[in-house]
Amino acid sequence: MSAEKTFEVIIVGGGIAGLTSAIHLSQQGIEVLLIEKYEYPNHKVCGEYVSNEVLSYLKDLGVDPLLHGALPISNFLISDQKGNELTAALPLGGFGISRYAFDLLLYTHAKKQCSFVFDTVQHINFRDDHFTVITSTNEYKAHYVIGAFGKRSNLDKTLDRDFIDRKSPWLAVKAHYEFDLRKDTVALHNFEGGYCGLSKTETHAVNACYLATYASFKKYGAIDDFQEKVLSENPYLNQFFKQAVPLFDKPLTISQISFQKKQPIKEHIFMVGDSAGLIHPLCGNGMAMAIHSAKLVSDLLSEAIKQHTVDRQTLEKKYKAAWQQTFANRLATGRRIQRLLQNPTATAFGFQIAQLFPAIVPAIIRKTHGNPIEV
Repeated sequence: MSAEKTFEVIIVGGGIAGLTSAIHLSQQGIEVLLIEKYEYPNHKVCGEYVSNEVLSYLKDLGVDPLLHGALPISNFLISDQKGNELTAALPLGGFGISRYAFDLLLYTHAKKQCSFVFDTVQHINFRDDHFTVITSTNEYKAHYVIGAFGKRSNLDKTLDRDFIDRKSPWLAVKAHYEFDLRKDTVALHNFEGGYCGLSKTETHAVNACYLATYASFKKYGAIDDFQEKVLSENPYLNQFFKQAVPLFDKPLTISQISFQKKQPIKEHIFMVGDSAGLIHPLCGNGMAMAIHSAKLVSDLLSEAIKQHTVDRQTLEKKYKAAWQQTFANRLATGRRIQRLLQNPTATAFGFQIAQLFPAIVPAIIRKTHGNPIEV
């Protein structure tokens, strides 16, 4: 591919947000290049539950996860460290699908419409109202760049983003298991220092993904010991890890997960998905947020490129405002819920209140989820 060619949009990162943006923009007749480090498919640390708030939008793009094996999910279960539980119907419902299958589905659809390069982006430079994206082997030019490079990247360092130099106390572990779990339920089980989500994927394997603090994990060091000594204090997780059959050779891990506030625009790059802000996994809605953010930026860029009248400063202000309006409240709610669940006394009190007033749980779920996207 010629380095002299200038694309309308370059997307850096080919996760859910990047792929969704690529499909959306390409369908609007916009020339897109997506640069992704790894070829598809592969597993990623992820909760693998998606709220139905984005389902109509995905179908409008020609992507229907339910036709590719995704399992409908309609119920929610949460337990505290002692195994006391609360259940509720999910107001919108959702579906379970692995990142292995979902990324591949989106990529298969996107590659019919836009250009792909598998390489590592090292620098993104903005000058004279144009971008130069420098990879390990080439340079590419664009009018606009979308940053979809995930929770934490070396690019965050080169862009001097505020959060990147601050240590985070969180790590995450994920693996698939064979286990008899209700396929219509997403469960969240608390333990000392974290929480573990369980839900079924398109293969009927159970995805177990948990978030833990370094402070609780470092006392044990090994994942098996930590699961046996800490997670298994919760009766639900004790039963799961005793009976579940691992399907991975070893669990996937990721460290330094930052829930600090991020800017949706940095150096004129439009950030989407986890690059723009990460919701606590306990809210179970990160993938839907990624897809929703892709729609926000794609709508704005499509309009600007077609009109040729919207200046960059105005466009960036519009995206910041749309991002804040759509996600700020649910991110704040996620932070509050996390603080509550980290305090066993507050959690016990919260469970007692929720048992007396069952409508509280669906109401909280609504505050961490968005309204269905109109198409």
